[in-house]
Amino acid sequence: MKIAIYPGTFDPITNGHLDILERASAIFDLVYIAIAVNVDKKPVFTVEERLEMIRKTTEKFDNVRIDHFTGLVVNYASKVHASVIIRGLRAVSDFEFEFQMALTNRQLNEDIDTVFLMPRVDYTYLSSSTVREIAKFGGDVSQFVPEYVKNELYSKLKE
Repeated sequence: MKIAIYPGTFDPITNGHLDILERASAIFDLVYIAIAVNVDKKPVFTVEERLEMIRKTTEKFDNVRIDHFTGLVVNYASKVHASVIIRGLRAVSDFEFEFQMALTNRQLNEDIDTVFLMPRVDYTYLSSSTVREIAKFGGDVSQFVPEYVKNELYSKLKE
């Protein structure tokens, strides 16, 4: 069985993330979408809230599991017996950082490969931070996130 992980902060999960997840789930037998808990980041949503948003928006995938982790991504990959880390590339500007991370991860564990997937052109500019910014200023994020996520985002920003 070919297992992959798709790590990220997913604060919140976007249609671009879901596009990458759909592609990954068609390639691999099992995909873990895993929230990377980073103490240096100050997410809008708690881990539990992000897990719930991911659960609600990935119900159609039979071969996707949802989880979270702290620490090194390669250690988490080993823990769940994944041999591949999925990373999305939106633009050339993403490549340098992602390439460095992939090489570092290979140094840490040579049994784990990184596979880069590009989203549909509609999502090449999309990021969670862009979605949060638009929502913060009252813009419509309907085309960028699933309805459930949109409602959660507007509700959270009112707090």
